[in-house]
Amino acid sequence: MKLVPRTIFSILLSLSVITFLWIAKCGTEIDNLRAESESKYGPDTLKTRELFSSQRDEAGRRYQLQMQELKEKIKSLEAALEKEKQSRGNMTIKSEDKSYIPPSISKNNDSLKQYLREKLQAAEISHGVEMKSEYELTAFNRFTLNRIYLVEPGLGKRVVEKPIGQKKKDLGEVITYGVELLNKGRKNSSRLYTVSDFIEGIYRTEPVSGTQYELYYRNLNNSGLGKYTRVIILRPFGPLIPALSSPIYTDTVWINLILPLKGRIDSFKLFMKNFVEVCILQDKKVFLTVVYFGSDNLATIKSIITNVSKTHNFKYLKLVNVNEDFSRGRALQIGIMNWKSGDVLLFMCDVDIIFNVDFLERCRLNTERTKRVYYPMVFSLYNPKVVYSLQGKTIPSEREQLIISKQTGFWRDFGYGMTCQYRSDFYSLGGFDEQITGWGGEDVALYKKYIKSNFIVVRATDPGIFHLWHDKFCDPTLSADQYQGCIRSKALNEASHAQLGLLAFKDEIDIHKGHKQRTGDKPSTFFSKQT
Repeated sequence: MKLVPRTIFSILLSLSVITFLWIAKCGTEIDNLRAESESKYGPDTLKTRELFSSQRDEAGRRYQLQMQELKEKIKSLEAALEKEKQSRGNMTIKSEDKSYIPPSISKNNDSLKQYLREKLQAAEISHGVEMKSEYELTAFNRFTLNRIYLVEPGLGKRVVEKPIGQKKKDLGEVITYGVELLNKGRKNSSRLYTVSDFIEGIYRTEPVSGTQYELYYRNLNNSGLGKYTRVIILRPFGPLIPALSSPIYTDTVWINLILPLKGRIDSFKLFMKNFVEVCILQDKKVFLTVVYFGSDNLATIKSIITNVSKTHNFKYLKLVNVNEDFSRGRALQIGIMNWKSGDVLLFMCDVDIIFNVDFLERCRLNTERTKRVYYPMVFSLYNPKVVYSLQGKTIPSEREQLIISKQTGFWRDFGYGMTCQYRSDFYSLGGFDEQITGWGGEDVALYKKYIKSNFIVVRATDPGIFHLWHDKFCDPTLSADQYQGCIRSKALNEASHAQLGLLAFKDEIDIHKGHKQRTGDKPSTFFSKQT
């Protein structure tokens, strides 16, 4: 026997109690009237009968009024009972049929269409949404057919994982749905889109509007390098609906890479080596602007740039010398001002950054003049001396260190220095705050401007851009906020929590290792297992 739901039971109990109390009250009051008449005139007299009759009639009229009120209350309770039964029935249907839509929002009526329109308008797809702070932005997770680059580390602090279960089903459905959308109207075409034409995508879940997917496919109408089709799909906690599909051409989009610099000769040599391999030999559409502060080592910097230009017959290089105290925001502002050829896509970079040609394409894909700016999450590498020495390995070359794993680094979710945006958009928001000097702060201030504007800010993990580890000096003359940020960055960059723990308890581990050797047990491999 099924138990009666609590709400239904309460309504039935209320009906029973009201009826019982009304009957009891009627009986009690009649008895009181009879007793009052008899005590005044004696039992079974004419006056007693007359008084009792008149009192009874008056009580009857009162009871008629009370009866009407009770009927209305009972009617109201019965309506509530019926509503509760219907609600219980609907909830049962929902639990059994996942595709259930309430009667008020059926698939074929105007309510559903209006509901979906409101969801679509609320989503940050075709327009930006003003936010109060940078913490309100929902970042994208980047994914391919067999990888997800997570913003949140999740269980086990994974920074990359293979989609399985519901995640795999979800992404597979979205990619296939995107293919179906692209093939509409191509029935007479010689070739249709397939899943193999999917290149990559990003997604995020907004608490109000649902999950938003941005998918990039090869453009079959205009094949070749730098030609894509972007499909944006929204899952508003219901069926997928097409939101936007538009061609994107990156084959003619040049990037002005602006690099602030002071000293750091060895780091600059490594940067230029990567620039040659990626920008000159592969991408071929990147202009480099180096803004160098001071005169120390200036001749060396000039020599490196000149050699690269002559060796590769590459003329898209410019060195700007500034005799001021170093300020990253000031350097980027000067580099942007020195561009004299109209609007251009900017990539604001640092000397410790290594990137590949895929990142440059994402820089182009995720920006749109007057509409979108790109703030990639860089994968920051730990101190290689810690990472590889704990495993008993020699430190590999910088290129071989570019591995995304929880042992080698982390997503730099607190860094906003690497960004792609159009020069005109940068100026439309007033550029950098040049009053900020020294380490950090200017990038966050600019990021906040975009967050509070109508621009779409694409914040996503990017497996094509890395921050190389380097020793960091935190100037004690910095402001309290800047110094705290510098120390935090220094601590997080050194090693993972587990690796720092191994270093902190190294003496205890050495004692344990010595004990094992004295007793003839096999030496511990604790370091390599944990790292």
